[in-house]
Amino acid sequence: MITVVKLGGSLLSAKVLPDCLAGLAAYPGKVLIVPGGGVFADQVRAAQKQWGFNDVVAHRMAILAMRQMAWLFHGLHPDFGVFETVAAAGNSGKTAIWSPCPRELEQAGVAAGWHVTSDSLSAWLAGRVGADELLLVKSCPIRPGDSLARLQQQGIIDSGFAHFAEHAGFNIRIINKDNLLASHDQIH
Repeated sequence: MITVVKLGGSLLSAKVLPDCLAGLAAYPGKVLIVPGGGVFADQVRAAQKQWGFNDVVAHRMAILAMRQMAWLFHGLHPDFGVFETVAAAGNSGKTAIWSPCPRELEQAGVAAGWHVTSDSLSAWLAGRVGADELLLVKSCPIRPGDSLARLQQQGIIDSGFAHFAEHAGFNIRIINKDNLLASHDQIH
């Protein structure tokens, strides 16, 4: 079983990221962690607002923000491997952190812009690795039963996510961090 787990950068400011990572160490099967851009992506947004560069440049910088967060995650949990490409995911160990390769995303035709964030990229990765499940962990409250469209309208997931999840061959769950921290039985 392969589970792709997207941990939002907001979990760092909520001070629960180390606990979330520790919980994923005990998660069954292979776990591939997708980091959000967090404070690093926030700086990209601020720089774009100040300097006015286009969304393609901002997207590339936001990918670098995800890569920085990947190494931050690794610093907090050094026994997790770090991988850059889909091909390397299979050799990355039981639990590993994705540091996305910008060139691979561009060659795959992944659109560049703020409508495609780490949420969409986690769905893209899940599809590419043949994941059984995609779990998006958010720091905001999530109402059970909310549709992807509703979560998009609320700004909880990005506007590109539905495109990547449209023909998903994997289960998608979007949960609050407290559900991940509670117990494994509550998630499954």
